[in-house]
Amino acid sequence: MLPKYARARQSKRALYDMETVHAILDSGLVGHVAFVAEDRPMVMPMAYARIGETLYIHGASKTRIALLDQVPVCLGVTDITGIVAARSGFNHSVNYRSVVVHGTARRVTGAELDTALDAITDHLLPGRSKEVRPMTSQERKATGVVAIEIEHATAKVRTGGPVDDAPDLELGMWGGELPITTALGQSVADSHTPQSVQEPASFAAARKKFA
Repeated sequence: MLPKYARARQSKRALYDMETVHAILDSGLVGHVAFVAEDRPMVMPMAYARIGETLYIHGASKTRIALLDQVPVCLGVTDITGIVAARSGFNHSVNYRSVVVHGTARRVTGAELDTALDAITDHLLPGRSKEVRPMTSQERKATGVVAIEIEHATAKVRTGGPVDDAPDLELGMWGGELPITTALGQSVADSHTPQSVQEPASFAAARKKFA
């Protein structure tokens, strides 16, 4: 069943099509996961991956977030693309792409756990899961994975320059956007990497994905 798209309170920049939601999720690096534990709200920044309409996050097996099961959660991803400089402080803004997902968390076990862990690794560095050694049984035991089924989702996007008040446009002041660019730099090998070993192919794939 396809997810529903929750209506945003401020709907001017809201988008509800699946392609936009997926594209923002797939291009993000960190998701902030919100949930309630011990009667308190919690927010955790997490690496994640998407397979279809399911998001996967992971952590140490005994942490609060890895123990979530059959509870409602919310995950948000935001990419800030520019600072919008208006002719008044009131009208300053930022350009961005964001998604807020609501769903039900469930603990992942069995073969799905291995699939999810590979997906999380490959989300950051496409193809990396095939470049590293297999996970040991102890590492697997120490890692918890939670799936979030996307039940509701909303994307919001802002682009362009400031929306100034008409009288301010005649002030002769500068207005516009200061773009924010994010790029993956040159890799730095550690002291245990032989000089003859080249950078993994997954690094180039990541630079292309997040360019």
